[in-house]
Amino acid sequence: MATALGEDGYFIDASDAWLERFGYTRDDIIRTRPQDLASSSSAKRIVEDYLPLLRRTGRLSNAPIDLRAKSGERVNCLANVVIERGDGREYLRTVAVYSEVGEEAQIEQHYQTLYHDTPAMMHTVDSEARIVHVSDRWLYKLGYQREEVIGRGIADFISEKSGLDQRSLIDIIAHGDLDNEPRGYVTKSGEIIEVLASSHADRNADGTVNRMYVALKDVTERNRSERRLRATFEENAKLREELEQERDYLREEVQVSMNFGRIIGESQVLKKMLAQLEAVAQTSASVLIQGESGVGKELVAHVIHARSVRSDGPLVKVNCASIPHELFESEFFGHVKGAFTGAHRDRIGRFQLADAGTLFLDEISEIPLDLQGKLLRVLQESEYEQVGDDQTRSVDVRVIAATNRDLDQAVREGAFREDLYYRLSVFPIEVPPLRQRGEDIVQLASHFLERICQDFGHRPLTLSRQQVNLLKKYNWPGNIRELKNVIERAVILSQGKVLRLDLAMADILRSAPVLPGDSVNSTGPVVMTEEELATLQKENMLAALQLTNWRVSGPDGAARLVGLKPSTFTDRMKKLGLAKPRKARSAVI
Repeated sequence: MATALGEDGYFIDASDAWLERFGYTRDDIIRTRPQDLASSSSAKRIVEDYLPLLRRTGRLSNAPIDLRAKSGERVNCLANVVIERGDGREYLRTVAVYSEVGEEAQIEQHYQTLYHDTPAMMHTVDSEARIVHVSDRWLYKLGYQREEVIGRGIADFISEKSGLDQRSLIDIIAHGDLDNEPRGYVTKSGEIIEVLASSHADRNADGTVNRMYVALKDVTERNRSERRLRATFEENAKLREELEQERDYLREEVQVSMNFGRIIGESQVLKKMLAQLEAVAQTSASVLIQGESGVGKELVAHVIHARSVRSDGPLVKVNCASIPHELFESEFFGHVKGAFTGAHRDRIGRFQLADAGTLFLDEISEIPLDLQGKLLRVLQESEYEQVGDDQTRSVDVRVIAATNRDLDQAVREGAFREDLYYRLSVFPIEVPPLRQRGEDIVQLASHFLERICQDFGHRPLTLSRQQVNLLKKYNWPGNIRELKNVIERAVILSQGKVLRLDLAMADILRSAPVLPGDSVNSTGPVVMTEEELATLQKENMLAALQLTNWRVSGPDGAARLVGLKPSTFTDRMKKLGLAKPRKARSAVI
């Protein structure tokens, strides 16, 4: 059964078989179109689906349609339609061949009606990835009219970010079904709709795909909510990390306070320094703390911060001597994920941690010369960029620097930038060494002795007059840190009620300098002969060996206890004739 139609869509002829089946004459169908003989649903499908597809592709294959016979009977058919053109591509006619089908075609027709009206986003494509059918919901979500999409390649509606073109989509269709594949579809207004695509392939007898039925689930809002939630989680994780880092710094701050306590002493040089400290604490000026190792420069920085208007803000310490050269920028300014090998996540820098507070730069002289300029910039402009990020950040930080080196000399030698030196040393403070604080030594030693006895659970101990004179005569090159270590070692070595300061200081007195011109009266001998020192050293080593059950090396060994290398300790044992006593054997009768 075949008909011929003109370019205007009207019948111009029909085969005898067609006329016989439908009961019309040729005169009856002239000036009649197929949709005029179809049911309302078929007529709608012809206008909205079939004609746009035919105009774009030039053919239709097995299109279900029902036509009304002259008797009023509804005849269900499958139509195969092709547009015939001349050699010059001019339009000749449209030929439609109809095959009458039974119940299966009626089910297909009913399915097509449901397909259009379903609330789901659905479309059907042929083996060439061209759109054959779309649901009303699909059109509504993407903002198109049916005639704008039927016959077009589905690739025209898929986001470029999906990386799919018409050729790759044809290959996907040839392989068959999809199951919740993420895709991005582009609306008429250019908006991206994120969907999950599932499909079922309708195959021919030879296994090739004839059509693919595709259902889309719009997950745009769900994905946006998930991204917002992820961003919130990441922000929370970042804030948690910042809080943890700040907590770590605060723990360090508390530890420093526990280790050093308050500034103790009444010497004139100390009072002079404290007057300078009080004068600068309430200002925002940069402070350069100078002094030998062990004099308490960090404690001075803590006191300046505690007495400043920034005391409620953080005090963040940076030990410049412990930072590898390649990590200086990251340590100071932070970095973003992927900025360098090993940067697996964002990290905030010390300047950001110290915002609205104080940044303490210990061992400032150890900053590499090529990085001093970047530090100078943030001190001058209060701005910096994280490593790997172009965003400029502002920061409000007071800087306190400390060093045990002569920075003025380092500037003259070209090892330290002069402009950075002047920026840091707005207000220099010199912390006096312990040897200049003679009247403070006993007060400090008594303080440490009381604290250490409490920490170790030891009975209270006191300093004798002879021990006081010994402490005053020693030069203390290691300053307060050395004094604290000596008192701690003496408490460890003290078994009874007497503080064994003699054992704790036996090794250092042997080679240590003594303060010249000491005028302190002594009630006992303070100058020892070589033999006396050797005897004292032997007693000290013997006491250490007995405490450690004659273990020399290791973290619990006697060598560690007296501050010597195991090899040195062993050599001195041989020299002094110290040997582990052998256990007595039982007599045999």
